[in-house]
Order: sequence, then C-alpha cells, then structure tokens
Amino acid sequence: MKRNPARWCSYWRIFTHGGLVSFRALFGWLNPWIYIPSMLIVPVFQILLFAYMGRAAGVENDQFYLIGNALQYSAIPCLSAMSQTIAGERWTQTLGIILVSPAPRLILFLGRSLPVIANGWIISVTSLVTGSLVLGTQFRFATLCLIAIVGASSSFACSGLGLVVGAVNLRARDAGVLNNILFGVLLIASGANVPLSKLPDWVAGLGEFLPLTHAISASRLLASGSDLVSVRSLVFSEVVVGIAFMAVGLLALRFLEKMGHKRATLEIQ
Repeated sequence: MKRNPARWCSYWRIFTHGGLVSFRALFGWLNPWIYIPSMLIVPVFQILLFAYMGRAAGVENDQFYLIGNALQYSAIPCLSAMSQTIAGERWTQTLGIILVSPAPRLILFLGRSLPVIANGWIISVTSLVTGSLVLGTQFRFATLCLIAIVGASSSFACSGLGLVVGAVNLRARDAGVLNNILFGVLLIASGANVPLSKLPDWVAGLGEFLPLTHAISASRLLASGSDLVSVRSLVFSEVVVGIAFMAVGLLALRFLEKMGHKRATLEIQ
C-alpha cells in the first residue's frame, strides 16, 4: 500500500490545527481574568485547605498534601474540557457536521485532547510551584522537573477519563454532574489527601484503576529522593490507565454515535 503524502499532511493538520481551533473555540472567548482565578488560584486554596487540615490532624506533612492536590486538580480542566468537546458541539448544533466529516475519529479526538492535556499540566505545575512558595516547602529544581514530567502522565490519564464522559454526553442531557462526581471520587480514591494504606481496601483497589493514583505516588517518591528510573513502573501504569480510558472513550463514541443516528438524537437537547 503506497503512502499518500497529501493524506498524511491532512491528518497532521486535523490532529494539530484542528485540536487547537477546537480548544480556542471552547475557551477562547473567556477573559484571562476568569481563567486565572478559577484555574490558577483556586487550586492553591484547595492545597492550603487540606494542608492545614493535615497539620491539625497530624496525619501527614505539607509536602504530602501539596503534591497530592496539585496533581489532583488537573482533573478539573481535563474532565471538563474533554467532555465539553462533545457537549459543546452538541449544544451549538454542530456535532452532526463534525461526525459526517471524513476525518478519522481517532485523529480528530486525540488532536482535541492535546491542548486539554497541556492545560491540565500547566495548572498542576503552577499549583505545585505556587503552593510550595506559600507553604514554604522546598524542592530542588531537578525534583520539580521530574514531578512535572510525571504530571504530564496524570493529565493524559484524566483526559482519557474525560473522553469517556464526553461519550456519555452523546446520550445525557448534561454530564456536568458526572464530572463533579468523578472529581470527588478522584479526590478520595487517588490518595491525594488520605494515604492509600488508610483507605478501605475496596477504595484503594478502585484507585488502582483510576487516573492520578500512580502519578501521585510516583511524585511523592521523587520528592523523597527517588529517581525517575525507580518510579518508572508507576509512571507506566498511569499511562496505561490513560490509554485504556482513551480506548474506552473512542469505542463508546462510536457505539453511541451509531445509536444516535438510528434514533435521530445526536443533537436533541
């Protein structure tokens, strides 16, 4: 089978430019002064809340809550933005136009996930740096860089879960409630604020199959002096979780899209 350069260039354009345009359409109208308080300042208050609760309870130190909540908050932009790539098109009655296009679904939706992953990563890193300054927690620059690398895997995994929620949006009238529920589940089951060893076995077991759990554990080990090689299995597990959710999301999109065509419910609000 001969390669078609024009086709591959088209796919690359859909993957990169298409994803960027979609993200700008989703958030480009927002004033930066809305983005900054909601995405860059609110995570710091979440970090402070649990850090001071931890101090009062004497459970863990500030570093524990700083790393856990900085990475965990990436779930908000990743879940919401990824699910809105479907819900937003459905609400504006443009979903049908996208679905009848000849663009491959895999390239189309993976391209839309790239800006979402980058946004979640930026929020995690910014929260980590700002929170460390406020709490007075010291990190070596090399350690911060390693945690940032691990944070990219957690943003990827959360975006995969967001794609699953986006698929649900093909049938649900509003999946925003589901995003809030999942954020609460991740807040507990990921071990962000309660050590996994102190959680009920079934909750800790659930966390093993959810985003963030492995990335948070790996980041805490890095902060304790471990190197990237020693936590590679945790990072690999986080990436596998993300790939699994991406695959489930794409399959669910295909299935629910066919169901929507049969029932003529793709753009019903």
